[in-house]
Amino acid sequence: MELWGIPWWTALLALVGGMAIVSAFITLFFALNRPARYGVTERVPVDSDAFMQAITSAVNAPAMTGGSARLLNNGVEIFPAMLEAIRGARHSINFMVYIWESGKVSDRMFDALVERARAGVQVRMMLDGFGAFSAPGDRVRELEAAGGRVRFFNPAAWGRLLAFHKRNHRRAIIVDGKIAFTGGAAVSDVWLGDAQDEDHWRDTMVEVRGCLATNLQSSFVQLWSGGTGEILVGEAFYPSEHDEPGAEALTRHVHVTSTPASVAHPLRVFFILTLACAQRRIWLTNSYFAPEVNMRRTLAERARAGVDVRLLLPSRLTDAPFVRYASHAFYRELLEAGVRIFEYQPTMMHSKTLVVDGVWSVVGSANMDNRSKELNQESVIGILDRGFSRQIEATFERDLEQSREIRLEEWRRRPWPQRVYERFWVSFEQQF
Repeated sequence: MELWGIPWWTALLALVGGMAIVSAFITLFFALNRPARYGVTERVPVDSDAFMQAITSAVNAPAMTGGSARLLNNGVEIFPAMLEAIRGARHSINFMVYIWESGKVSDRMFDALVERARAGVQVRMMLDGFGAFSAPGDRVRELEAAGGRVRFFNPAAWGRLLAFHKRNHRRAIIVDGKIAFTGGAAVSDVWLGDAQDEDHWRDTMVEVRGCLATNLQSSFVQLWSGGTGEILVGEAFYPSEHDEPGAEALTRHVHVTSTPASVAHPLRVFFILTLACAQRRIWLTNSYFAPEVNMRRTLAERARAGVDVRLLLPSRLTDAPFVRYASHAFYRELLEAGVRIFEYQPTMMHSKTLVVDGVWSVVGSANMDNRSKELNQESVIGILDRGFSRQIEATFERDLEQSREIRLEEWRRRPWPQRVYERFWVSFEQQF
């Protein structure tokens, strides 16, 4: 007996094999374990002790006071600040990013790191095995020859392929345990310049100093010790005196690291609690916006309650059009609830910032998608400080001037081929 011109047993084996592949794919990528609905027992102001107690308990991270934070916009501010800190290193440099690509930025970073390593500074670098796949091997070897240590997180290897989709997306560059950087940027020439054209991205990083920099060290140390077996100890990484004299200390802050687990999703809880407690405004900028239903529901509920909810997202100038199409599938429900949506026009918008009620800010590596909440290694900082929040709000307002607002009536009239694209790509929502 034959089926479609091939022996029946061959067809049966092919069918069984296909079903096994589909089953494995669904198990790996779609069977994520989370509650059907999230909610808070009480909405408390984000600048209250009750909110701080709730958020530190929910994510199992302490609230601390001290340190300073400065927002850096685009490559013209980001890379000079990072290179200045690296060149001034006296004891240690720990460098962790997701993307590292050959080019001018790469050469400048390697030049500075190699020089410091030769001067006796302890230099350690952890790059993602996928995002930094194209990092220049000759420069890596040059750094290692100078005394630096380089490791790749979760590289493709036999026996570990089932975990390859879990990536290290954290940004944590820490110098002497006193100065650190986190945010959206990494090492590639797309981050050069001032977002002046389509080839140069719009992004932000945050420079933190003092105890906050020491806390951010955990983003690096946790994965470094797990990947190499080396546990970093001592003054070179955790200085006993880290707050700079005369520096204006932040009010309070919480640092959250997220590692994929079957039931613990600290970033999801962190963001939902933050959004749910907003009283006046939520201003969110993000590069990959494909939130699951609880995030969307919370944004819509707050907008209906009169909160000024604004989303600043990428336009067609994005490196991930399929994620943008998926996010478009959610626009209508958000717009109908009163959420205002803007798309940044000049170039790729890659910033990842959130400010609530003008006092509580969230910065770091996380995107508004399931991958960041449940699959990636991520790191964010929540900062309760009106002065720092004002830095983010001022930047948000400037970016809105170069953005196009999406109107509900216009959105309802979008062409049907676009709707087809949306429905197709949103089916992959769990992997975005």
